[in-house]
Amino acid sequence: MSHPFILGLTGSIGMGKSTVAQMFAELGVPVFDADAAVHRLQGPQGRLLGAIEAAFPGTTGQGGVDRAALGARVFGDAEAMARLEAIVHPAVADEREAFLIEHAGQKLIVFDIPLLFEKGTQDRVDAVAVVSADSDTQRRRVFARPGMTPEKFAAILERQIPDAEKRARADYVIDTGCSIEQTREAVRDLVGKLTNPR
Repeated sequence: MSHPFILGLTGSIGMGKSTVAQMFAELGVPVFDADAAVHRLQGPQGRLLGAIEAAFPGTTGQGGVDRAALGARVFGDAEAMARLEAIVHPAVADEREAFLIEHAGQKLIVFDIPLLFEKGTQDRVDAVAVVSADSDTQRRRVFARPGMTPEKFAAILERQIPDAEKRARADYVIDTGCSIEQTREAVRDLVGKLTNPR
């Protein structure tokens, strides 16, 4: 049985990846959102709450994981971050596998994975599309987010491979530094190319 073509979608913070993922979804392409899966697993009654509470006591409650409290425990602590990832990553992989089975009859599916290159996940997809914009546009978008500080932005960028390197390693680059219509057109063209290969 032929399996769907899996397109990995990634991009640095503020590049418009979520907007582009939504464009794929609007065109009928199933999108697996890794961040949304994490939120679900860590939300109220999420199946990772017990393991996270055991590893980081006092970081969960009625509403699920207290993201601020957990963030304070792992931010800047590589060992703590590794312990958290050892809990979260296998569970997300399970969700991704279930998503793949659910959409096995599709021609194309998208895996929206923020740290795709950073975590070596590019080997699990058939091609990679990087969402990218110029650095001024990126900074403007990032600093429009509530609670963002220059320190936080710098720390996030430090965990991410530079945009230029992502672009160089990508099979496709989707530019979001232009009008939203131009970006939507680029997404539509890419879906056409991947679902109706010549």
